[in-house]
Amino acid sequence: MSTFTPDFQARLADLMRWRRDVRRFRTDPVDEAVLTRCLDAFSMAPSVGLSEPWRIVEVVSDTARSAACANFEAANARALAGYEGERAQIYGTLKLSGMRDAPVQLAIYCDEETDKGAGLGAGTMPEMRRYSVVGAICHYWLAARAQGLGVGWVSILDPARLARDLDVPDGWDLVAYLCIGWPEADSLTPELETAGWEERTGAPAPLRR
Repeated sequence: MSTFTPDFQARLADLMRWRRDVRRFRTDPVDEAVLTRCLDAFSMAPSVGLSEPWRIVEVVSDTARSAACANFEAANARALAGYEGERAQIYGTLKLSGMRDAPVQLAIYCDEETDKGAGLGAGTMPEMRRYSVVGAICHYWLAARAQGLGVGWVSILDPARLARDLDVPDGWDLVAYLCIGWPEADSLTPELETAGWEERTGAPAPLRR
């Protein structure tokens, strides 16, 4: 097994600290070669039973992007209506999607009906396929950050509506809608913390049994 120098370990920690959920993007295009290098991270990700259940849809047409944006806006309005008082005030100021500006947008699905892997490891915990997709997304996110790109994960969406609009196969479940591009600015502080929505806690103390 390879060993890594203290300098490498420190730079890896820096990379993880600089991995922010970006909502504010410049509209500059991203070179295709850079995007390919980032997508290569999926091929290095672990997956239950080596099932590789991730399915990636690049949202490029004006029609598809407009539908996704309208989906977010409707879901966001419903979410705002669920808050009151100070929470509602803060929520109304949050920018929770970069969909209008991000030059690259990916819908990441989990193929729940894949035959690959022959069901190994997913018999008792079928959700492991979705967890595998999440793990692959984290690989991709760090690879993108290493290239200087920002990534924003949009979770305020109606998955069924998006599946219809993108015409994806039955059996694909939405895991993430990612906005990718060059960030307007870099910050080590999460935007939700800056806005007063929540504070980050320290490393969790594990329970011991």
